[in-house]
Parts: sequence; structure tokens; C-alpha cells
Amino acid sequence: MVFLPQEVIARKRDGATLTADEISEFIAGFTKGSVSHAQAAAFAMAVYFRDMDMGERVALTLAMRDSGTVLDWSDLDGPVADKHSTGGVGDNVSLMLAPILAAIGIYVPMISGRGLGHTGGTLDKFDAIPGYTTSPDNALFRKVVEDAGCAIIGQTADLAPADKTLYAIRDVTGTVESIPLITASILSKKLAAGLGALILDVKTGSGAFMPTLDKSQALAESLVTVANGAGLKTAALITDMNEPLASAAGNGLEVRNAVDFLTGKHQDARLREVTLALCAEVAAMTGIAPDVAAARRMVDDALDSGRATERFSRMVVGLGGPADFVDNMDHHLTPAPIIRDVFADGQGTIVAIGTKGVGMGVVALGGGRTMPTDSIDHTVGFDRLLGLGAVADKQTPLARIHARDEASAADAEARLKAAYRLGDRVPNNPLIANRIAPT
Repeated sequence: MVFLPQEVIARKRDGATLTADEISEFIAGFTKGSVSHAQAAAFAMAVYFRDMDMGERVALTLAMRDSGTVLDWSDLDGPVADKHSTGGVGDNVSLMLAPILAAIGIYVPMISGRGLGHTGGTLDKFDAIPGYTTSPDNALFRKVVEDAGCAIIGQTADLAPADKTLYAIRDVTGTVESIPLITASILSKKLAAGLGALILDVKTGSGAFMPTLDKSQALAESLVTVANGAGLKTAALITDMNEPLASAAGNGLEVRNAVDFLTGKHQDARLREVTLALCAEVAAMTGIAPDVAAARRMVDDALDSGRATERFSRMVVGLGGPADFVDNMDHHLTPAPIIRDVFADGQGTIVAIGTKGVGMGVVALGGGRTMPTDSIDHTVGFDRLLGLGAVADKQTPLARIHARDEASAADAEARLKAAYRLGDRVPNNPLIANRIAPT
């Protein structure tokens, strides 16, 4: 029988459950060009309003995975794993997680993305390192993974290409927030990367795309269920994004924060806990450690011994960065022309932070994009950000601003001050709100 994409669209529009063959043919047609962008947009809108059950979500994820190359790491002498975050502010966990896992014998071929909206992107952070290439060919990618144990790069053109095009369509048709489409978008790339295990960091709170715990829980459960249903062992932690995770927000500043974290010069307490909790989950899932408690001791030692720093340095050098980057970071990370403190208008305890507003402050400084073609200023952002429960006064600034010019500095300062609220009662937001185990 001849495949007609409009029939699939109509069935989903009317609330039917699509078969795996229908979904597979639709995505294959979209990849080949026999399904138009208009039809893909109609399909996305039908899914947005009618949802998909878990079987449909698995089928969509696998179809998008199979739209391009699927990597094979079976020749490596250890487990292969990765992590994905749903996005936040001051979330530079990947920069430390990959080398920590590499230091305990887990290979991490991490395929990351760029900033989206108010959230920072891992690739944008690495672009702050002179010479580092986020788009190597497959031969160099494989070589660095083998030599350093980890490599953090961008999505290549032949990995889940259907996702790249469908995402662009969703971005302009008001269908980004659909949980089935988010699930397939995230997991198709991870499945195409040839992983054996995946840990998900699903954010919740004022700086997350899913601001409520209920929505974050629904997304986490969808991701874990679909990933395991598609054959990828996956767990998730739901973590707090009601304040920036690191005390820095902005690409080069988050790289500096990450290197200071790895070397032990400065470690934000919340950032350390989330990073090592995620690492421990991976170590336990892959069998490197017998349980999460033993895994936590293992990853703590990999960080505190300096072995993770050495892996990070090897990755940076392997992908074209300076050999002395860790030791001479100040030489390689150019400072912004304007650096100054930002003080609150009053004084008191910080009881709420509009974390999205902090992220938009970085964007306003030039550290994010308002158009996909925008270039990014890697020097700008905030550091020394105060967290919930800290006291701000005339001697203790909310943060330090790094800006290109006075106009952007003034705008970002206003955004930052508007994001902070002073008062008396500090909310009790659990740092790790829940864990979703592999199914």
C-alpha cells in the first residue's frame, strides 16, 4: 500500500495511536524529502495537542536515530556513557563530569549543543578555549575519546539529521514544549552516539524549561522510560534550578569556574554535589562500581586526586586547545573590558532568585543569542553570584559583572537586580528532588 503522509497526520490529529511502521515511514520520508516541511509542522502540531503513548515515543526516537549514522564503540576496553541536562543557568557540569568519568575508566563521547533561550550551551563554553574544535571529523573524535577517555563536541551532520531539521520546524511553530517531541529529540542523538548508559539531569525551578516539579517529573519519566524501551540503560536525577548552579554564568567565566573546580581552587558546594551524584549514578549503572555509595567514593577520589584534571587537559589538547590551558588559564581566557560589582538596592537575605532573569542578563551582555546567526562574546557574564540564603548589603555585592560596554553593562545590571529578592524566609528547595531509576 502506498504511504501517504497526510493519512498519518490525520490519524494523529484525530487522536489515534500510530504504529511503529507509520512513524518510521513518516520520519524516513521527511529525511529523504518526500515528506514536506509543512507536513512535518502539521505532524508536530498534532503530536503537541494529541500526545503520544510510550510505545509511540520509542518508535519516534528510534526512527529519528536511524535517520543517520549510529556510532559503534564496541572496540573500546570499557563502558561508554554520557549525560544530558535539560538546561539551566550556571550549569557547567559536563565540563567536569566527562573527565571525572574518564578517570575511572568510563569512555564519554559527549555530543553537546549550543545555548537555547536563557540557558547556556556546552559548546559555547568550549568555544572560549583558543584552538579547541567542537566540530572535529569522526577520526579525530574517536582518537580523542580513546586517548583522553572523553571528548566533548557538537552534533555532526550525519547524526540524527531528522532531529536537527524537525527541531528547527518546532522552534518556529510553537511546538517546542511537547514532551514526546522533546523526548525523541534528546534521545535520538544519544542513541545515535552508540552509548551503553545515560544519566539525565532534569532541571526544575525558576531557571528551568520545566519550572514545576510535576512537569519536570513527567519529562524525566518519559525520557527514562523511552530510553530504556529503546535499549539504552538510563536513569535521571531531578535537580534544583531555582538559583544558578555555579557561581558563574557566561561562557568563558563558566570555563574558568570549571577549571578551578577540577583543580580544587574553588568548588561551589551545590555544583560539587550535583556533579558527583550524576557521576556516581553512571559508575553504578555501568558496573564500574557495585553500588551508588561505592561509586561516590570512587568519583570523589578521581576528582580530588587530580586525575580528572589530567583527563580534561588531555581532551583540550587533543581537540586543538593549548597544552598549558589549565596551568595558564588567565593567559588564554581574555577578560571583558568592564568588570565591576553589582550591589542590591537594599540589604537583607536572598530569599528568591528569578534564575531565568540571570540567564537573560548574560544574553543581554552578548553571551547568548537572540538570532541563530548571532555570534557570542565569550568574555561576558556574571561571576561571584550570591545564592539563596546569602546576605547582600553595601559591602557584599550580588555578583560581579563582566561586560563589553557601558550600555550592555547597565542593562544586564538592571536585569540581575530585578532577578534577586531580599527578605527573611529562605525556601527549602531540595538540591536533588527525585531519582528515576532505570526501568
